[in-house]
Amino acid sequence: MKRKLLATALVLCMATGLMSGCGSKESDSTGGSGSTAAPAAQTGEAASGGSESAQAESQDPVTLRWAMWDLDGTVYYKPLVEAYQAKNPHVEIEFVDLGSADYSVMLSTQLAGGSDLDILAQKEVPAYGNLIKQGHLEPLGTYMAENDIRKEDYNGLIEQISYDDEVYALPFRNDIWMTFYNKDLFDKAGVAYPTNDMTFDEYQELAVKMTSGEGNDKVYGNHYHTWWSTVEHFPCQGDGKSAIATDYSFMKPYYESVLQAQKDGTCMEYALLKTSGTHYSGVFYNQQTAMVHMGSWFITMQMDKVKSGESLATNWGMVKLPHIDGVEAGTGPSTITSLSVNANSQNKAAAFDFIKFVAGSEGAEILAGLGTFPAYTNDDIFNTIAALDGFPQDEASKGALKPGKTKLEMPMNENGAEILQIINEGHDDIMTGNLSIDEGLEKMGTRVKAIIGE
Repeated sequence: MKRKLLATALVLCMATGLMSGCGSKESDSTGGSGSTAAPAAQTGEAASGGSESAQAESQDPVTLRWAMWDLDGTVYYKPLVEAYQAKNPHVEIEFVDLGSADYSVMLSTQLAGGSDLDILAQKEVPAYGNLIKQGHLEPLGTYMAENDIRKEDYNGLIEQISYDDEVYALPFRNDIWMTFYNKDLFDKAGVAYPTNDMTFDEYQELAVKMTSGEGNDKVYGNHYHTWWSTVEHFPCQGDGKSAIATDYSFMKPYYESVLQAQKDGTCMEYALLKTSGTHYSGVFYNQQTAMVHMGSWFITMQMDKVKSGESLATNWGMVKLPHIDGVEAGTGPSTITSLSVNANSQNKAAAFDFIKFVAGSEGAEILAGLGTFPAYTNDDIFNTIAALDGFPQDEASKGALKPGKTKLEMPMNENGAEILQIINEGHDDIMTGNLSIDEGLEKMGTRVKAIIGE
């Protein structure tokens, strides 16, 4: 059967009363009906016997509709589908591009209306928790058991997105945070490069050494983008600490440090970044900062810009994210992209078969070859990324690829979307000086406590 990849834009009416996920990253980056599924898929039975076929007893044609975002700007969607269809020619995948900016709202609206989507890409953990709460996601525990899906291959991520001892998604992409730095600027200043075992305080001190110049010629030692996570993920490295809390006072020393860095001029001012819409990538490309901590998606962005001549930071490297005192090097936050099965899908087993391919070893190899960090990891995956054309070939940069203990940037919670909005607002209040650090953190804790009832 001929392979077919369809991408059709949907124009939808937003339903009121639906909660949405917040805080999408700038970086990242329909269809038909009437598909005929095999009997096993129609009954929702889990397929057995590997990824050669979603249907153990039949090769009848089946069409799966995949809800996702940014089809044209994402390099891995089509290669993943083409590789899967090479093994499963009876399966068609229809892309349903819901757009990036309002993806979580659009997806929730579609599902509330009884959409015949089969595969659901999960962009944000808070929105994922919201869909579980609304009953839109198929439990995957039985499917995983029957297909020998090993949780340990995902470095603790599956446990972190489980809810009431059940799993509703398999992660296929996992972006860790790290520090990117400009080697030429360090060489010019005669300062030693950052290392893979650097504390937060050492990082701040290094930024002071790397700050120089004035006006248009100024080079900032480091850069804090406007996301709440660029400050809060440091205190959240500690045991038992996370972005969901009723007492946020543990974050105070880190807000004090970053605000002092702004006052001292070792990083750009938050208010200026917000009003100007300055993107972290441009600051690094234009050599306005010696260091920036950012997600691993920035690796391919930087490599591509160096190749095209759009980045002046041609001599660069990366190290593990700085850690707080008492925490193992490499500890840090991660942001995942995962796949779920629509609870109302008529092709549940076939949908899961595709998901286990994308989220498993075969999908991971494809993602790594394109410079994207998969959730499924092993040494071969890290070596594939390090061998990419343009990747820095120093040992520190290669070592930065292997994280230590990773924690979800935003933990799993059924009220995560509301809590994320509170955190965003609290961060903005503190960084703009609208509230003092104590006032801002206390307000955040009070509002979260009202939601989770602790």
